[in-house]
Amino acid sequence: MSELFKALERAPLDTTESTARLLDTVAWNEAGLIPAIAQQHDSGEVLMMAWMNREALEETLRSGRVCYWSRSRGKLWRKGESSGQQQLLKSAALDCDGDTVLLQVDQTGPACHTGRRHCFYVALDADQARISSEPLIDPETLYGKGQA
Repeated sequence: MSELFKALERAPLDTTESTARLLDTVAWNEAGLIPAIAQQHDSGEVLMMAWMNREALEETLRSGRVCYWSRSRGKLWRKGESSGQQQLLKSAALDCDGDTVLLQVDQTGPACHTGRRHCFYVALDADQARISSEPLIDPETLYGKGQA
């Protein structure tokens, strides 16, 4: 944990810090990424987890439209650019260690590429896994055949 994050642990309410300075001390992983959790701002529903690099996070904060880093594509991924199911940023916060970002968003339609509202639809217990939700939209409708 950086000295800046340690200092912020004891900072009084409404203390401010430069976003650029704070991002300089974020605990980016070896690939320059940080996990980002997207949560529906009004319901608290956890929608998905994806990765952001600094450029994606800065673009998100600047534009208000959520942008991630796609590890599979090796490029910035603006949520909804192919499906139309956008995430509009309501607020963003780093956790106490500076190694995870929480995005409060307004999600248009499904967040998951499977057409489900959220990505966490495989419920687990000690003995079995169970699919816990149906797709809202067929992925072929969202992305076209073979593009999900």
